[in-house]
Amino acid sequence: SEHFYEERGALAFFMEEKKSWKMENWYRHLRLKHDVLMSESKPVGGAWNFDKENRKNWRGEPTPNSLRRPKHDHTKLWGEIVESGITTFGNPTSEAFQWPLSREESLVMLKDFCSANIRFFGDYQDAMSVKHQTLFHSLLSFSLNLKMISPQEVINTVVQELVEDRENIASIEGFVRQVLGWREYIRGIYWAKMPDYLKSNHFLFGRELPGWFWTGDVGMNCLSTTIKQSLNTAYAHHIQRLMIVGNFSLLAGLNPHDVHHWYLGIYIDALEWVEAPNTIGMSQYADGGVLATKPYVSSSAYINRMSDYCKGCQYSRKEKHNTKSCPFDTLYWDFLSSQRRFFDKNPRMAMMLKNLDRKSDEEKSLIANHAKVLREGIEEL
Repeated sequence: SEHFYEERGALAFFMEEKKSWKMENWYRHLRLKHDVLMSESKPVGGAWNFDKENRKNWRGEPTPNSLRRPKHDHTKLWGEIVESGITTFGNPTSEAFQWPLSREESLVMLKDFCSANIRFFGDYQDAMSVKHQTLFHSLLSFSLNLKMISPQEVINTVVQELVEDRENIASIEGFVRQVLGWREYIRGIYWAKMPDYLKSNHFLFGRELPGWFWTGDVGMNCLSTTIKQSLNTAYAHHIQRLMIVGNFSLLAGLNPHDVHHWYLGIYIDALEWVEAPNTIGMSQYADGGVLATKPYVSSSAYINRMSDYCKGCQYSRKEKHNTKSCPFDTLYWDFLSSQRRFFDKNPRMAMMLKNLDRKSDEEKSLIANHAKVLREGIEEL
């Protein structure tokens, strides 16, 4: 298919005799096979992966350039939906729908991304800010997943930017890794593991989603900002989805199936083949490690490092495990403690568990007690 580099079953065939499935192995295989960012069978820039250079925070500079986004008036269509009695949530923005509806509009956005924002995409692809919702992201996932443009032409266009800027390899490789690596890997996981994959619930979590998932009215600034943005624009970039909403959902013990359906319903680029493995596997670790080698969880330290969300929040990172402290911190340590049996033999969790072991029995007890209070009072956070 022109809309994917590989057939549905290619990943399963590639991993058939391998002990564990790792995206990096698949990514390198595809780079070689399709000659993407390669020079004489070696990676351009001297490394396969520049991920360590893709983790800078953004403090207002450089200024992201605004992409030329289309505006479509769907007021009439929205009126028909309302008249039909269909239950909806979020802001439809029917009078100014800002997503492409054609190949031509998608190509304009691709061109703008390459001319304006690709230079800084790699540096700040994990950054988050209340000052700018999209930063340097391309917003092309909707066009790709709805098959208005192909991944081949997107990657070819982006890679062509190396001709103009040879020093931008980290940014370009970071983008290529998202499309050629993760997108193809996620699709392969979906077709290899369905239909039982949707039933995955490794930790047997079953707590219902709090009501503020549908309003964003929560005291935690990071969650409020991300959820309200999602409700208003049907968009949040991958770190907002993974390390804000997903991180909290896992730490709070929310039902992964409910989280999956929420993501599927709220994000405009969420088709099941791409959303389900990202949510069930990477975000909620409900598959027990099929997709990811460790759960993507963190305390407030990561959120503070990669965003400005903690500033002005009603919860304080300086407080410890009380009504004024950041819920992420208590829930993070309690998750590691209560689920430790699953991670003791995982080398990627060793540092986290070592830090947990440094805490006194008194603090561990305080953590467990306050975590229970937080989960039981989740509606009032």
